[in-house]
Amino acid sequence: MDTRFPFVDWFRNSSPYINAHRGRTFVILIEGEAMARGRGEQLIQDLALLHTLGVRLVVVFGIRPQVQQALDELGLTPKRHDGRWVADQAIMGCVERVAAEQRLWLEARLSLGLPNTPLHGVELTAVSGNLVMAKPLGVREGVDFGHSGEVRRVRASAVQGLLDRGSLVLLPPLGFSSTGEVFDLDASEVAQHAAMALGADKLILLGEAAGLHDDSGALQRQLTPADAEPLLAHAEAGSEQARHLTAACAAARHGVARTHLLSWHDHDALLGELFTRDGVGTMITQHRYEQLRAAELGDIGGLLELLEPLERRGMLVPRSRERLEYEIDDYLVIERDGMVIACAALHCFGQADMGELACVAVHVGYRGGDRGALLLNEIERRARRLGLTALFALTTHTSHWFFEHGFRLAEIEALPPLRRDTYNHARKSKVLIKSIV
Repeated sequence: MDTRFPFVDWFRNSSPYINAHRGRTFVILIEGEAMARGRGEQLIQDLALLHTLGVRLVVVFGIRPQVQQALDELGLTPKRHDGRWVADQAIMGCVERVAAEQRLWLEARLSLGLPNTPLHGVELTAVSGNLVMAKPLGVREGVDFGHSGEVRRVRASAVQGLLDRGSLVLLPPLGFSSTGEVFDLDASEVAQHAAMALGADKLILLGEAAGLHDDSGALQRQLTPADAEPLLAHAEAGSEQARHLTAACAAARHGVARTHLLSWHDHDALLGELFTRDGVGTMITQHRYEQLRAAELGDIGGLLELLEPLERRGMLVPRSRERLEYEIDDYLVIERDGMVIACAALHCFGQADMGELACVAVHVGYRGGDRGALLLNEIERRARRLGLTALFALTTHTSHWFFEHGFRLAEIEALPPLRRDTYNHARKSKVLIKSIV
């Protein structure tokens, strides 16, 4: 295969996602550390590309390190309590100045259109304003937080109107009150409330960490809020992990379909997460991105595509579309983002109290993740509910996998009579049986 242009294959494979994301609303948080460490230019190019592809963008930007630097230069040390600093008049002056400078810098970079630059020819209008209403944190545990505040509401109709006109909306970590005051807000809270108010399709949080990892260091690609909340309980107050997990879990519970935790250190993170099937970070969602479920007639095309390579290699007996349609109620599938990546079937032989475990298949790109064992466990549960006492399988290539999961060799005579009569002696499949009592 000609691999001179690997980008071309990637581009072809990304086309379903380009179509899926067009017209969708994404709220993207870029923490201030990304800008402070020189990642702003690359991220702005990626944002411009998303805008060009028809994504409706709301961009929230953090300013914590920039404000800290300004305070250090002035010799000011803010008091901190419960992960937030106490914003008195002097500190709030720094916050307002830095927020304005950062917004102007972003607007300038989003306007860049010189020849030989990535944004050449892109007409991108960036708009900001008094779009987030806030209220003071007030006095908590005896501490007066001054101008530190929390989000009261996001003016969703105003933001939607700007998005409808093709604008990219910029939201600084500032909020305004009906009394004309300005409050310092946490950027992740602004992003969370914006996503919830807009009913965003995605909330994307770009921070230091490349998603969440388990105790062995493996990336956890998908979690529900219930899965993530124990991690939140152990996170340090005010830390990035605490702030991002709070935003992600709340957004998921209030209708935001998917929240993605990504690292701005990874130059490919944003596009890699959005335009590849497996992504690069952790996704928090109420709805399972990968789910095991009963097969439906709409899965026939995916099943045929999954099984054909294995049938061609002689590992599975060929199954026609008509046969799959007739037996569809016997099948379980594992679906990942709309693609059937694994399947198994249970064919019942009630007179013998036995069931055939058939057509166990996992897509070559998703092996090694215990999906076969997951299917087997669900087949066994289904068989027990039907009153069966044993499973059998016929295999030519994968007997060791069955041995590892409790099956033993048996003779053809151990098969139910109906299955014994249809046994293909030319294939010489091994007969394996497992008791499930």
